[in-house]
Amino acid sequence: MPAQEHHIAVTRSARYFQLGALSAETRQVWFVCHGYGQLAAYFIRHFATLTDADPGLVVVAPEGLSRFYLRESANGQGRVGATWMTREDRLTEIEDYVGYLNQLAEATLAVVSANTRVTVLGFSQGAATVSRWLARARFRPARLVLWAGAFPPDMDFQVATQLMRNLPVTLVCGDNDEFVKPADLEEQRQFVRRLGVEPEVLQFAGKHTLHADVLRQLHASTF
Repeated sequence: MPAQEHHIAVTRSARYFQLGALSAETRQVWFVCHGYGQLAAYFIRHFATLTDADPGLVVVAPEGLSRFYLRESANGQGRVGATWMTREDRLTEIEDYVGYLNQLAEATLAVVSANTRVTVLGFSQGAATVSRWLARARFRPARLVLWAGAFPPDMDFQVATQLMRNLPVTLVCGDNDEFVKPADLEEQRQFVRRLGVEPEVLQFAGKHTLHADVLRQLHASTF
């Protein structure tokens, strides 16, 4: 007789990092989701120059719920990364991170004014993560930024269309990205167009990474 698969809901701690102090004076909140194999503590450093220059900006970087060693080492000092999901038990992992991100957003936005502008940015694997999350989020952002990543191909087209209605979308990618080729970027652009949105496309000279000048440009465009 084959083993039967079961699931049980448990309580666990989820980690996130934050730049800036939440208050009634907060004008912008950015939720930024890292890519595969990254940790939020390092990912959020890319946004420090923005919050240093703008006290009205708060950046919140949640971390994927699954961590693993990127490289094994004999002394246990190997680098660690996090992932939002894998193909194993993927639907349960999606449920878990959507619930986690909704809880984090609810707690964050309860502190700020209703007029605070919210940007959601997903980098690489984080782009698919934020797309799935926003389809079931309890708030609507002012802008969605998909950086070196795309909508998940299995996302229901009708759900995606509803999500994208009147939602400004920016696609960002380096011109020498190892994982996102020009054809991939154009395919994503056409996909977003089919959802009824004309995306802004920003490119920079670089690879599969964030870029300080583009981040400053995105920040400046929200005023």
